[in-house]
Amino acid sequence: MAGHSKWANIKHRKAAQDSKRAKVWTRLIREVTISARLGGGDAESNPRLRAAVTSARAANMPNDTVDRAIKKGTGDLDGVVYEEINYEGYGPGGVALLVETQTDNKNRTAAEVRHVFTKYNGKLGSTGCVSYLFERKGMILVADEETEIDLEQVMDLAIENGAEDVEEAEGNVVVTTAFEDLHVVSTALTEAGLPVQSAELIMEAGTEVKITDEKEAAGVLRLVNMLDDLDDVSRVSANFDIDDELMAKLDS
Repeated sequence: MAGHSKWANIKHRKAAQDSKRAKVWTRLIREVTISARLGGGDAESNPRLRAAVTSARAANMPNDTVDRAIKKGTGDLDGVVYEEINYEGYGPGGVALLVETQTDNKNRTAAEVRHVFTKYNGKLGSTGCVSYLFERKGMILVADEETEIDLEQVMDLAIENGAEDVEEAEGNVVVTTAFEDLHVVSTALTEAGLPVQSAELIMEAGTEVKITDEKEAAGVLRLVNMLDDLDDVSRVSANFDIDDELMAKLDS
């Protein structure tokens, strides 16, 4: 998702996330736990854990909740062991979909993901069929409903601290970073008093599929949303590009 359509697509995802805050926290806790299990509980030496903790704090998760998740990952506290499994496929219009899951029952998860792809006009593909199109990045949303953001201030701070890209849309700013730099850039913006609404890891597509047909666009969004609603799904990434006008029409 790139260019002028990025903010519209972020708004669509953010609205869905805001309506299910408890699920967002559950996903973040799993990510913190898995990151600690795979790379250790020291965020300074574990870039993935550092990014996960940054995302959790941006979502206003209490520190003790984050600490418990880390301890479950390192084995200092008992907890469910989750396995990471990715699914790849295509949606309407040939849109590439990468579905990341964190599950304690891979048979259940596989059946649920397959069912949604089939029901909503998608096609589940083989491992590696679309993952090469995506790269893990950090994304920071600086937004304020009442005050327009100073783009120059955000850009200067973000670039100075290692950000790769800064884009403005509708008075809000989207900052893209290398995944290991998410914490540094987010912290710099927050300490400067800027309204950081979210800081998260994403899978950014290197190429996009432009969707102009309303029915096709609605079908893509429906498939993405239904996959995202599955309890074991941690992230759904897609390479669709829908312009603001069509996105606004679909959201109305």
